[in-house]
Amino acid sequence: MKFIRVVAVALTIGIGLGSAALADGFKDCTKLDKASWKPASEAEAKAKALGYEVRRSKIEGSCYEVYGVKEGKLYELFYSPEDLSLKHTIAK
Repeated sequence: MKFIRVVAVALTIGIGLGSAALADGFKDCTKLDKASWKPASEAEAKAKALGYEVRRSKIEGSCYEVYGVKEGKLYELFYSPEDLSLKHTIAK
């Protein structure tokens, strides 16, 4: 009985850590319809103006996710396509 309880706790912890690892991105920037979004190139230009060497960008949820390098370190920058405000930054 004790063994089953230990296994159940281990599985619960493992599932919790696994889902946290998958959720490293920031996905909620706007509720505005995609047809009204500003161009992704403008988000890249904002990152360049902040001193990042832009590698690529993509849409992540309702955000523009821009990958850039600054001082040798990789960053993910999340911009709102509505007003191009910087919503979140993750250092890798």
